[in-house]
Amino acid sequence: MIQDIYPSRLDNSFRRITPADCPGKSIAVCFKDGRILADTSGRDVIFPRVSEVSVNAEMIYLFAVDDEKFFLVRGNEDTKVKNGSFGYYTTRELRDKCRGKYLFAAFTAFHLAKWYDDNRFCGKCGGKTGCDDAERALVCADCGNKVYPRINPAVIVGVTKGDMILITRYRRGFAHNALIAGFTEIGETLEQTVQREVMEEAGLHVKNIRYYKSQPWGMASDLLVGFYCDVDGSDTIKMDESELKYAEWVSRKDIELQPYEHSLTNEMMKLFKEGGSC
Repeated sequence: MIQDIYPSRLDNSFRRITPADCPGKSIAVCFKDGRILADTSGRDVIFPRVSEVSVNAEMIYLFAVDDEKFFLVRGNEDTKVKNGSFGYYTTRELRDKCRGKYLFAAFTAFHLAKWYDDNRFCGKCGGKTGCDDAERALVCADCGNKVYPRINPAVIVGVTKGDMILITRYRRGFAHNALIAGFTEIGETLEQTVQREVMEEAGLHVKNIRYYKSQPWGMASDLLVGFYCDVDGSDTIKMDESELKYAEWVSRKDIELQPYEHSLTNEMMKLFKEGGSC
């Protein structure tokens, strides 16, 4: 999955540092119209070093990957890079072309950059916000309202029936095979989300709900939580045609995987296909 970058490690600890505190190991993360500045001439995402960019803007420390520190260039969309074949790419374009620890860094940087951009002004009084000195939060200078990074919990559900699993395809957007998925609503547990989403999208009751793994998915600000479960009672699918264009029971050998191995959904389909313990 995209976060599986061992032996490298992402350190998201909050620090109040500047590029001057880590010379030679500072990476500039620049955005323009939601696209991230990168060199994708190889399979890895290459970011410019702070020393390689011509910019006069605020730089906010985001996180580290191993000993490299990533800084968000905020408030300047005309960043120039001295060397390299750099251009602006969407996270989907990077996902489809690249891999490795810097792809995960790009997703995570996008998650934080969008949060900073969406919360320049206080949602309570409209005042300007600024970075908190003690933790990763934005604080309104006028009313003191504090805003933390947005994380949306959602479930990915592998519904099984013996040697078959329920495969879906979304009506719009992502075109490849998927599993039942949906966001957790107010007042419900993750297990209740599983039950509700399967019923809403496929008209099925489920039992024996069991946790598999979780995954941060920064391109949508999501935290994905994977579950397997068994169909309970009738296996007749009643597909929600407003959400899905395909929902069928598929045998292990006939499962068609996604074209890349970044997602929790693909790993769950692959595990079932190969007969792993679910």
